[in-house]
Amino acid sequence: MLNMEDKVKVFKALGNKTRFEIFKNVLNTPYVCGIDTKLNSDNVIAQATCVGTIANEFNYSLPTISRHLKELKDAKVINMEKVGNKIYVEPNLKTIKEISDYFNSIVN
Repeated sequence: MLNMEDKVKVFKALGNKTRFEIFKNVLNTPYVCGIDTKLNSDNVIAQATCVGTIANEFNYSLPTISRHLKELKDAKVINMEKVGNKIYVEPNLKTIKEISDYFNSIVN
């Protein structure tokens, strides 16, 4: 469960236009990376995309994208996992649902 500080961190992370666009990309992009056949495919996140794929969608350098992804990860709105030589990114649906529920509770 997110405490108030965690919730504020989520809203701050998503308050940046670039991070919000990256988050939407991660949330709405299906798995698009090639699977290394030497790795057990069960280790690959089902709805994940690669950092490189995300970077290709934006006019920013890979280090800039990586910094934004770190902010999103620190705010717990995405999960990142390194498998082989790729870093996979997926939405953290638990945090997203909790923030959605919280936002709905304060609006109603």
